[in-house]
Amino acid sequence: MGVTIAEQRAEAVRLRARFLEAGAQNVDCAILQPAETLLDLYGEDIRARAYVTHDPSRGEVMLRPDFTVPVVQMHMETGAAPSRYTYCGEVFRRQEEHPERASEYFQVGYELFADDDPARADAEVFALFAEILAPHGLRAVTGDIGILASAVQALQISDRRRAALMRHIWRPRRFRALLDRYSGRSPVPPSRKALLEAADPMASAGPMIGLRSEEEIAARIAALREDAAEGPLCRSQVQLIDTLLAVRETCSFALEQLHDIAVDLPGMLPAVELFERRCGALAARGVDVAALEFEASYGRTSMEYYDGFVFGFLPAQRPDLPPVATGGRYDALTARLGQGRAAPAVGGVIRPGLLLQLGSRA
Repeated sequence: MGVTIAEQRAEAVRLRARFLEAGAQNVDCAILQPAETLLDLYGEDIRARAYVTHDPSRGEVMLRPDFTVPVVQMHMETGAAPSRYTYCGEVFRRQEEHPERASEYFQVGYELFADDDPARADAEVFALFAEILAPHGLRAVTGDIGILASAVQALQISDRRRAALMRHIWRPRRFRALLDRYSGRSPVPPSRKALLEAADPMASAGPMIGLRSEEEIAARIAALREDAAEGPLCRSQVQLIDTLLAVRETCSFALEQLHDIAVDLPGMLPAVELFERRCGALAARGVDVAALEFEASYGRTSMEYYDGFVFGFLPAQRPDLPPVATGGRYDALTARLGQGRAAPAVGGVIRPGLLLQLGSRA
């Protein structure tokens, strides 16, 4: 028999009490959220799985797919750092690809808004989650989207190519395809080659029947020609990105590897040093950094608002289940919702229903 909504609710309330004990303020968010404003802030995965409908007076609305974005919106309108929030309630996501998974389930979270020391704030959130989840035998894994982003920013490429790579950091396949194209590792498709070599690409285009205007198409062709004229990205720089993405070690050994990579990509050194400070802050809170896993690619397929430290707690004995808890830093999201005014923030969520499925309890 599956876990009931009542059982999930009771477990959610119990977990929220732990966050309240840690000094968090309880908040709530409406189940119906404005879709037009919030959908753009989620990654492709969440946008594709959101329940969206039309309200006669409010326009397009959606059932909340998570709490973090509306909590950030609330904080940017009324709050001041440092602030700690907790919440629990149902979220809704379509499950076409995994019909065995629930489309309605409970989520409990903790969000910390603090701008004095990001490494210490990251450590506070992770250590709190680790303490609460310790009895459940989960495998903790960490990552840092900021390290990969800083490495991309340090590449010797045009602003156009850099922007394209940054846009697709959360889409590993597309990111890899772009790297292969920029470095010459993948051949130019014959159709694109013919298009770029044509004296007048629009001559045989036929009637305009799509949504794009002739001017937009011409601008796209000009951008492709400009990109082709740039030449290939240095193979050694691509190898550095490959080496970075392959880092999968305990934090202590990962730090050594990242410092080695930063010798050739010095632009990523500040992000590596932040990782080092975070390791120190985690150790100060009793986390065994020498045993804590770090994966440079972790978090790249989750919600796109994470832009720094990321973490997850996985049920090692149940690989068929999604992560029991996930979290990370989302400074850029606060700047977007704060209309340029940022409030550095980090947080995470727990799925109490998954804890109940595992059959263990604190």
